[in-house]
Amino acid sequence: MPAREKRRRRRLRKLRFLRRIDPVFGPIRRRWQNSLPLRVITMTVVIASLLTLFGGTFILSSVREDLTASKLENALEDSARATVAAQRIIDSSDASDRSSLSSLMLSVRSAIRDISSSSLIYVRRQAGQAASQDAPLDFRTGAGVMEAVTTELSNAAATSDAEQLWQYVELPTSGFDTDTLPGIIVATELVFPAGIGTYDLFIGYSFAETDDSLTFITRTLVVTGVFTLIILLLLVWYAAVQLFAPIREAAEASKRLASGDAKARMEQQGDFAFDALSNNFNTMADTLSARISELDTLSVMQQRFVSDVSHELRTPLTTIRLASEVLTNSENLPPVEKRAASVMGEQLTRFGMLLDDLLEISRYDAGRVQLDTEPTSLVQLVQEQVEQLQPLSQSIIEVRPLGAYNAIEIDPRRISRIVRNLVGNAIEHGEGRPIIVTLDSNSSAVAITVRDYGIGMTEAQVDRVFDRFWRADPSRKRTLGGTGLGLAIAREDAEAHGGVLDVWSAPDAGANFRLTLPKNDNQDTFLSPLPLTPADVADPATQSEQTGWLDRPRRWLSKGGR
Repeated sequence: MPAREKRRRRRLRKLRFLRRIDPVFGPIRRRWQNSLPLRVITMTVVIASLLTLFGGTFILSSVREDLTASKLENALEDSARATVAAQRIIDSSDASDRSSLSSLMLSVRSAIRDISSSSLIYVRRQAGQAASQDAPLDFRTGAGVMEAVTTELSNAAATSDAEQLWQYVELPTSGFDTDTLPGIIVATELVFPAGIGTYDLFIGYSFAETDDSLTFITRTLVVTGVFTLIILLLLVWYAAVQLFAPIREAAEASKRLASGDAKARMEQQGDFAFDALSNNFNTMADTLSARISELDTLSVMQQRFVSDVSHELRTPLTTIRLASEVLTNSENLPPVEKRAASVMGEQLTRFGMLLDDLLEISRYDAGRVQLDTEPTSLVQLVQEQVEQLQPLSQSIIEVRPLGAYNAIEIDPRRISRIVRNLVGNAIEHGEGRPIIVTLDSNSSAVAITVRDYGIGMTEAQVDRVFDRFWRADPSRKRTLGGTGLGLAIAREDAEAHGGVLDVWSAPDAGANFRLTLPKNDNQDTFLSPLPLTPADVADPATQSEQTGWLDRPRRWLSKGGR
């Protein structure tokens, strides 16, 4: 499989994946991208939460180590005291028979219980010693202590030379509960007179109090951390509101100023930096208002001048046209003068078209455009315009109606003018090659594309193709005698309907003009049913990107009906 095809498939899979997750994560992502206060508050809370978590974990770890070490030290000291006291009793006794040794064991047991702070005591004779009839019996106090002594601890006590051994274990609770508590068992040795042998002393110490203390400290730290985070969140939110309030006011004031409210100003904020911003903004607004007023005056004067001149020129133009017709129809003129009269008539016709276009442009500039809408079939309208222009063209003009059969509310005169201008432009620059006019529709819009295969345009020329009186090649002969305002008026007509007129072109690849009209007046955005880049030159992987959403232009105008 070619590498280009693999990249195309990867892009398509990525697009499909993004479209699937967009309904869920799209609003959150857009909210995150478009809200600076949200990002500031979120990042502050996240960082504070991480610091609180790490700090609390460190504190708990330190407290746990300190409490455990203190409890362990106390347990070892307690076990050592009990062992020393028991061994002292054994060393001071001269018991030698079974009865006296039993009494000695009772004394040892009492001493250990009295001195030790634990009730979990287990004394047993070490394994592996010679049997003795006089050896006292093992004893234990407290349920479960014998079971808590592990084999590992027993073996270590029998083989190690250390005075004390200890191990973390789970000690049983008092009563009939089967639960256990954390604790340790400390192992020491008691040496009885010769012939009796050595006994292991195991004393269990519960760490339940330490565990309860850690639970209380943990609960306290969690409650304190949550309360601190809530207070921090409120403080950051309040600070963000106070900090971004002047920015929001500046945005609101700039929005009002952009919408035409010349009196929009910012109030003083009580801060040196923001007051400087307010003063600079207000100064800029004053300057803009003065400049806009001046430009409005000049614009009104210009519009009035163009309109008045266009109207005033019609009377002499009509007179000159009549004279030209008389001269053209005269049979007594020599051929040279008759040819001159014919050329003059053609130029007068073009001059009249120029006056009409100037008047139309002046109406758009003055905002006095009125649409006379009626239900119209775009397919029929386009076919009528193509039939009128086909005799004037050396190119074959093909109409491909893929959709748009249903009638929509438009001004047929203006849409006809758009189609006539686009097809005429294709005839002018099509180099006699075929011209394809395509129509299609979807649920939100209808579209018309006019594709030619002529000389095309560069990117710089495409950017200026809708400028007034601009020509890509001024030296090129006009086939249909345009005025240089056709495409400019076509774009104005499209925007008057809330539609979009755009163009794709490339040198030596021709051009493709696309007119997209929304089906409903209340649509802010709509999807064009036809791609801007022609299918014969576009990468198939980018076709879905070429047929993109379009924003509806906003224009002040009035609408009529029939």
